[in-house]
Amino acid sequence: MILENKHIWKGLIMHITSQTFLIICPLLFLAGMVDAIGGGGGLISIPAYLIAGLPPHTAIATNKLSSACGTTLATIRFARNGLIHLKLAIPAVIMAMIGSSIGAHLSMRVPAQIMTGLMVAILPISACLVLNKKLFHDQGSDEVILNRRTYLTAAISAFLIGGYDGFYGPGTGTFLIIAFTVFAKMGIKTANAQAKVINLTTNITSLLIFLLNGQVLLPVGLAAAACNMIGGHLGAGLVMKNGARIIKPSILLVLLLLALKVAGLF
Repeated sequence: MILENKHIWKGLIMHITSQTFLIICPLLFLAGMVDAIGGGGGLISIPAYLIAGLPPHTAIATNKLSSACGTTLATIRFARNGLIHLKLAIPAVIMAMIGSSIGAHLSMRVPAQIMTGLMVAILPISACLVLNKKLFHDQGSDEVILNRRTYLTAAISAFLIGGYDGFYGPGTGTFLIIAFTVFAKMGIKTANAQAKVINLTTNITSLLIFLLNGQVLLPVGLAAAACNMIGGHLGAGLVMKNGARIIKPSILLVLLLLALKVAGLF
């Protein structure tokens, strides 16, 4: 099994060119910036890998590396501000590990051609949900009320959305925030903090599974992670007048490029 995975990894490495980095790095920088400004970076990062010519499972797996790095920094920031509630996080993390593990294993069982079709079909749907700000209900409390509904929301969301993240991923953070604001009646800031813990767990769990199966392109993933974090830092630190206006055009442009790629037009 280990020898087989090494063979897969070496075969993927042989297809890396300078063009791979020239496509992925700028788009991952943009994804980091978009994510910091208003969310939705995953709708840019996954297509970036596909546009660069990576196989679908490798694209998902390598994206987990850059996503895990970015989510780690965000989670640390929320923890330092005291916004993460440990009693709620523990059951959510356990369910997230189970869900994302199942999702990652299922993902690898889907043939590459079918997986590509699923990815292209799901992306526009995820984009519509992420960009539809009416789904966000920022009328909840900044205080986390640890009742049955809150625990159920965290556990069920972590398992189901975690499964989606392990299988594919774009929009996971947004879907978790929506779940917490709608069902647990949290404010967006508080919901975002709890979502980051779950998202970090699903990223790391699925990343480990993909690594063990030889699907992660480490050189590409590390370079992408660096660009993604730089973009996120600039996006969060710059005072951009109407900065949110770049989110929708950026996502739509990348989705258009992906459609042209799938159609064989470049």
